[in-house]
Amino acid sequence: MSDLLSQAVEAHGGAERWQALTEARATLVSGGDLFVIKGLPQDVTPRTMTVRLHEEHASVEPFGAPDQKTDFTPGRVGIRKLDGHVVTERDDPRASFAGHTLETPWDPLDRAYFNGYALWTYLTTPFLLAMPGFTVTDIEPWREGDEVWPGLRATFPSRFASHSTHQEFYFGPDGLLRRHDYHVDVAGGFAAAQYVYDYVEADGIKLPTKRRAYRRDTAGRPLVGQVMVSIDLSDVHFG
Repeated sequence: MSDLLSQAVEAHGGAERWQALTEARATLVSGGDLFVIKGLPQDVTPRTMTVRLHEEHASVEPFGAPDQKTDFTPGRVGIRKLDGHVVTERDDPRASFAGHTLETPWDPLDRAYFNGYALWTYLTTPFLLAMPGFTVTDIEPWREGDEVWPGLRATFPSRFASHSTHQEFYFGPDGLLRRHDYHVDVAGGFAAAQYVYDYVEADGIKLPTKRRAYRRDTAGRPLVGQVMVSIDLSDVHFG
């Protein structure tokens, strides 16, 4: 494990505490222009997001109806009634995005897949980078105002679903994540810069409660005039 990753893991709560936990649950309010572009604008209804920490599995409820929830893993995504009845599902969901551009509409299963992998990634960062199969290297720091944020480039194993195979993570002087860069492969591969802030500590783990993702230009600068995805978390619990 790199020195920077070790520092980041410790700053966010430490490997020992993380290994003692199995699940995270949070109240989620999300929005942004990406969902409008995809024909699925998000309302401001709070939803409950649940993820398993050591395997890629996530669920959000309600979804599409008050008595429905999503059920996401990398190899399958579904929408279920709360009693477990399957409303609809899709195997190999990543394949459904082949040929998509930013403007290609999504169906509800596409949205459920995006929700699942994105929130799983966010709620397990930076600890997931120490999981078997991830390759992490130091990269040039990012300068933000008067601060210099050291960075890591992570290569995700193929068994994990996420935005893109290669992603960059930048950390502040306190070791906490400040910025997360990636390409949104399921939406035409546009380059994104996501800023995270308003940290809380929940059951020994520190995590940001606000995330704002923007498109970025070729110099890495965020195009702040358009929020592509906004995420606000509250009532976070690990257990």
